[in-house]
Amino acid sequence: MTKQRQAISNDLGTLAEDARALMAATADVAGDKVSEARQRLAAALENGKEMYARVRERAAEKARAADEAVREHPYQAIGIAFGVGALIGCLFARRRTRNDD
Repeated sequence: MTKQRQAISNDLGTLAEDARALMAATADVAGDKVSEARQRLAAALENGKEMYARVRERAAEKARAADEAVREHPYQAIGIAFGVGALIGCLFARRRTRNDD
């Protein structure tokens, strides 16, 4: 998951850089359509920054809440993790035996 998250972050950064470069390259181009497109691109970049900040903040809040819950109930968390792991292991083992047949 971390590699995917990093790849998405890199892609978004590259997209933002390309958009800024496009805006800089078209700064001296006159015309209503170009000006309107530049304004829409600037607005989209700003909205993207705001959305990224909100998503990042929500993820941090959820991580803090999960951390707090685990710290308050460590044995229950261990039991749940064990149960989920056992269930996933059983499902994989069952799937594997079906594929072997």
